[in-house]
Amino acid sequence: MPAMSERISKAFLTHHRICPDGTLPGGELSVAVTEDSLLEGLDAVSVAYDCPVATRIVGTDELDLLLARLTASAEGDVEVGPLDSRDGPLTSDIRDLANQPPVVRYVNMLIREAQAGGASDIHLESTPRGLKARFRIDGVLGPALDPPARLEHAVVSRVKLLADLDIAERRRPQDGRIRVQFADRELDLRISTVPTIFGESVVMRLLERGSGSIALETLGMPAPLLERVKHISRRTHGMILVTGPTGSGKTTTLYAALGLRSTDREKILTLEDPVEYSLKGVTQVPVHQQTGVTFASMLRSMLRQDPDVMLIGEMRDAETAELAIRAALTGHLVFSTLHTNDAAGAIPRLLDLGVPGYLIAATVHAVLAQRLVRCICQHCRENYVPDSMVATLLEESGGAPETYTRGVGCDACRGTGFRGRTGLFELLEINDDVRAAIARDPSTAGLSALALESGMRSLTVAGWAQVRAGVTTVEEVLRVTQQ
Repeated sequence: MPAMSERISKAFLTHHRICPDGTLPGGELSVAVTEDSLLEGLDAVSVAYDCPVATRIVGTDELDLLLARLTASAEGDVEVGPLDSRDGPLTSDIRDLANQPPVVRYVNMLIREAQAGGASDIHLESTPRGLKARFRIDGVLGPALDPPARLEHAVVSRVKLLADLDIAERRRPQDGRIRVQFADRELDLRISTVPTIFGESVVMRLLERGSGSIALETLGMPAPLLERVKHISRRTHGMILVTGPTGSGKTTTLYAALGLRSTDREKILTLEDPVEYSLKGVTQVPVHQQTGVTFASMLRSMLRQDPDVMLIGEMRDAETAELAIRAALTGHLVFSTLHTNDAAGAIPRLLDLGVPGYLIAATVHAVLAQRLVRCICQHCRENYVPDSMVATLLEESGGAPETYTRGVGCDACRGTGFRGRTGLFELLEINDDVRAAIARDPSTAGLSALALESGMRSLTVAGWAQVRAGVTTVEEVLRVTQQ
């Protein structure tokens, strides 16, 4: 690539969508253009470089990369290597930029900041103004340091290189993994890229290796509910379901329940998409849809592995649900998840998947619905006087606390007023009355009313208890429980 001419500006090239990118054997200057370029600018380029020009049609993304390379080299931000790589000009250029020190430092810093802040995900989103970085902390997205100007493509390519993805492919989604070693811990980063109208967007899910040993006691269950969940999780056969939206902690709860089982005396298998954490003594099988390894096909093979306990990551279709129910019916204990708003909604969902009501009544022991609420930051919490609507809401739900607490925002909580999360739970146990209702009136409303009469505490009521305890706020409970 030729050096940037002093007689032409970056703004001129960007406006006309043209970029000098090499010298041809006949002495002509090769100029990259797109179908939307303003070709009247070619005369000025010819004068600036004092030679005739020849155009070369390229894609929009390639032109952006060439412009960034030419102008960055002129401004001294990065050193650009040669284009005569066996990978071809575009791939070589991307690789060179992605390995430049400013790009490497930014990506490393982003991962360190995310880990230090307790983020579960890093988002790099392509926008009309460039690449925007955000962290998901405690379930809510917040701002992070955006990448340096002109290096947006290089940052995305750096992540793709680390994940062993195809850096020249920008039109299809790609998935990969990166392993990151810190001084005292190791992270797995699950990488997902998707093409958008403004370029590629990347999401990195942070998974801490070796952190799968989680106790039920740490999830925020009140003592009576904790004892019931422990008792149910020690059953020898049947099915136990955990429900809730994506990101509500269902897998963590199931892992904690598996921790009550004896890996020395029992064969425990999990089928997950993907495997979140490594569990000691447990055989974990990942689902891989692209190669035909689906929940249903792998579940058949798992049943031939002589399991005692099985965890099925999610019952997504009728075939998987039927196989899981029949496994529970034939002497296995099956843990699984469903996406429903509350515990009672799991029964109609199973019926929708084609599972007969009599099999549901015979196999399902309990359904645990859950949400995660953010906890008030301990460093900046303060008492306050709520407005009348909040006070009335708490009074009507069982009594208001003596003091109301909230976080005002500080460095420890990144200005959010919250730090960490705890769970809200409701447990529907399938007793004789519920079994009769499944056969008679398996509607969500009917089952929910029956469960409440039997003493089940709803998610909202569980949330109000956490507000009275000073753990979270009214607004936070409403955010996660309103449907």
